[in-house]
Amino acid sequence: MREIKLKPGDAAPDFTLKDQFDGDVTLSALKGKKVLLSFHPLAWTGVCEIQMRSLEQKCRALGELNTIALGISVDSAPCKKEWADYIDVENTQLLSDFWPHGDVAKKYDLFIEKAGISGRANILIDEKGKIELVKIYEIPEIPDIEEIIRFIKK
Repeated sequence: MREIKLKPGDAAPDFTLKDQFDGDVTLSALKGKKVLLSFHPLAWTGVCEIQMRSLEQKCRALGELNTIALGISVDSAPCKKEWADYIDVENTQLLSDFWPHGDVAKKYDLFIEKAGISGRANILIDEKGKIELVKIYEIPEIPDIEEIIRFIKK
């Protein structure tokens, strides 16, 4: 299992990325809400599809907990748009960390250089922009969104 340098209590590195609707999403602009960064290696893959659909299915529950979920991968924004349409993700923003390639994944110490992708992780950021939880998963592992929801509720 990979470990990253960022730990709970650290300031979350800021970023601005395009979403599947070609809008800009800036992490620091979301202060006042919790933010779940759900990193996944690539669109159009089975485990990543399950991971992003789980965010979509829990969008309302997360919203009731003052939490916004963002899916992040190194795919281009047009690719994310096609994929989101294909997997019926309408309310969850899927962000493109395409160029500079994997820049945000690198900031979060999740970029896998040899493969050119990010690892799989859920990082929860509190309302003030501090990291609350870091959960790293093996590439073939499906993240448990219920575990994240239980953590937020406690």
